[in-house]
Amino acid sequence: MDKISLTIDGQEIIANNGTTILETALENGIYIPHLCHHPDLEPVGVCRLCMVEIKGRGLTISCKAPVEEGMVARTESNEINKARRMAVELLIVNHHADCLSCAKNTQCKLQEVANYIGIEEKRLQRLRKPTGQFAIDTSNPFFDRDPNRCVLCGICVRTCEEIQGVSAIDFAFRGYGTTVSTFGNKPLLESRCESCGECVVRCPVGALIPKNVQQPSREVKSICPYCGCGCGIYLGVRGSTIVNLRGDPDNPVNRGSLCVKGRFGYEFINHPERLTRPLIKRNGKFVEVAWDEALNFVAKRLADYKGGHFAFIASAKCTNEENYLFQKFTRTVMGTNNIDHCARL
Repeated sequence: MDKISLTIDGQEIIANNGTTILETALENGIYIPHLCHHPDLEPVGVCRLCMVEIKGRGLTISCKAPVEEGMVARTESNEINKARRMAVELLIVNHHADCLSCAKNTQCKLQEVANYIGIEEKRLQRLRKPTGQFAIDTSNPFFDRDPNRCVLCGICVRTCEEIQGVSAIDFAFRGYGTTVSTFGNKPLLESRCESCGECVVRCPVGALIPKNVQQPSREVKSICPYCGCGCGIYLGVRGSTIVNLRGDPDNPVNRGSLCVKGRFGYEFINHPERLTRPLIKRNGKFVEVAWDEALNFVAKRLADYKGGHFAFIASAKCTNEENYLFQKFTRTVMGTNNIDHCARL
């Protein structure tokens, strides 16, 4: 990829040709306030917070301005700060104010921007706050949608359209009543939403939040167990309990994306009825045994059924390589072609 040289805030920077000013600045540790930008999505320039001043051109939004050879840009000036401050104040005055009770507290992009720009209470008092409250949608079994905390950045709408190709949500109504809604303003559970949660993980504020949110104390890298795709995941662990799960953006299989099972179907791991030791039935009752004893028991029983009185059901949760070994074992070792796959039944 071609490299070009430009200057941002007096720093000479080498950037990849075709990238934007915002991407280049963030990659080089220069913070530019933004809300509607996300690296997985095409830029739209909705929030207008990423204003920069380009020499010879004036103010422009950095998320849609490509870098050019010899470009000189400033991220701070009185004119820029004035435009940013007004945009943030209008968002905050319409926003839910109880940050301590919000699950996105300390991780909220609106908080980050407001802290960077600095908000004055006196200026907010001059603005007339709307009195209307949107109903909170709790119909989805995995996450809630609170339109009162929404900043209308459109990230959820673009995620559903560009990444998932579902378009279950879009902007609806007008003026102060503008909100992100499903078709016919129906609850999420009654819409085309697939509950994949891709919009939830990208929402910059607390408008889309998983149910029963808990912050993990550590993360463990793993592979999703639900099918043979091999999607990479990070398990958020608190004590000995898994409290959340996110996709691994560096995994070449899924690049951070997950389906509804992979993202939200982890509670079985800590279920009190989950088996953690092998069981063998003795005198009509299952009893716990050591793994070596269980494996020897299975090997002996398999030997008794070798030669045709045997069938194997392969699993969709295994990889293709593992299922290949299963069919090889069934045909070569057990001497039968009685093998099927649960995905075909």
